[in-house]
Amino acid sequence: MTKRLNNTFRAFHNRNYALFFYGQSVSQIGTWMQRTAVSWVIYSLTHSAFMLGFAVFAQQFPSFLLSLVGGIVSDRYSRYKILLVTQTASMLQAILLAVLILSGHTVIWEILALSVVLGIINAFDVPARQPMVHDMVNSKEDLPNALALNSAMVNIARLIGPALSGMVLNAFGAGVCFSINAFSFLAVITSLLLMKLPAFVPPAVKKKVWLELREGFSYLQSTPKIGLVVLLITCTSLLVFPFDTLLPVFAKAVFKGDAATFGYLYSFIGAGAILGSFFMASVKDPNKIKLLLLATTAILGAGLIIFSRIGNFQLAMPVAVIIGFGSLTPMTAGITLIQMEAAANMRGRVMSYVAMAFFGMLPLGSLITGSVSQKIGAPLTMLAHGVIALLIAAIFSQFFFRKEIVPES
Repeated sequence: MTKRLNNTFRAFHNRNYALFFYGQSVSQIGTWMQRTAVSWVIYSLTHSAFMLGFAVFAQQFPSFLLSLVGGIVSDRYSRYKILLVTQTASMLQAILLAVLILSGHTVIWEILALSVVLGIINAFDVPARQPMVHDMVNSKEDLPNALALNSAMVNIARLIGPALSGMVLNAFGAGVCFSINAFSFLAVITSLLLMKLPAFVPPAVKKKVWLELREGFSYLQSTPKIGLVVLLITCTSLLVFPFDTLLPVFAKAVFKGDAATFGYLYSFIGAGAILGSFFMASVKDPNKIKLLLLATTAILGAGLIIFSRIGNFQLAMPVAVIIGFGSLTPMTAGITLIQMEAAANMRGRVMSYVAMAFFGMLPLGSLITGSVSQKIGAPLTMLAHGVIALLIAAIFSQFFFRKEIVPES
């Protein structure tokens, strides 16, 4: 038992990673509180599924536009310094959002404008944060475990943050949620300042931006083991992951609940995601990670189909756990495969393409989801997401285990 626990949490033997994990854990809870509060405020003011989708679009589409540039910046400059800047900027964004709400000037366009600011920050934060895990662990063998624990940390925050946000929303309002998020960034900034990392060595030759972008795309084309994963992330980000745009509609219109209902709904999904993350933390074999990527996509599809047919909140909660198990785990599995296979000098650019796929397709998918839901309703739209997830898992299973793409060319 002790040996298994040591294996599951072996990445914590790396001091820098442990510091980062603890700091990010606090910050992620605040981030999920803010995300839950923003969705609830927008839906409460507009009662529009389309506006929920547009809010996601406003935050994430800027990340799509700038993520490739963010990848180049990540490969050229110190990722440690980039993270210090982006985390500080995210804290300032949360402060501005809190001031906006607490001052009583709750205007939709101002919330959307600050969401755009956060999207710009994330375009530089994500391509730097994921590859930096390499610098925090001393052994490559610890990398899959570190990435899986990262996912577990996000999902634990996904369990705690929305539930806490729902209670705070009901008792104190959205402004306090945003204030707590702003304060939580102090934890991750402190953890970064306490780290002892090797001195950054800049690349010897800095090429023109367009050449580096083309080089990264050519690398994806010539490395099908990575390219297929990026393609799967693109498809699911466009056609499946936007299901969470509909959660405020289910909480308020389908389950006849309030902000606490919405928070608990997100938290049960987070509980399932935690189970998936810790399960993945013990997986080392790349072929098993591939299988997990496809299996959890199928589990997500089945969960969404069942959830779409339920009108009772209590009955929906166990299904929300299933959805959680299959929701963020495909992204974690995909990122783990990419990080294991990508060349060191390409990781930033490869992750920028992943960020582009996620942040580009998800907001477009959210717009589609919001628009379709206005026409046919949230339950039928959720059902469609589930069917598409099953189709994606079935189609990609035909390509992932072909013998000709497993060996290195």
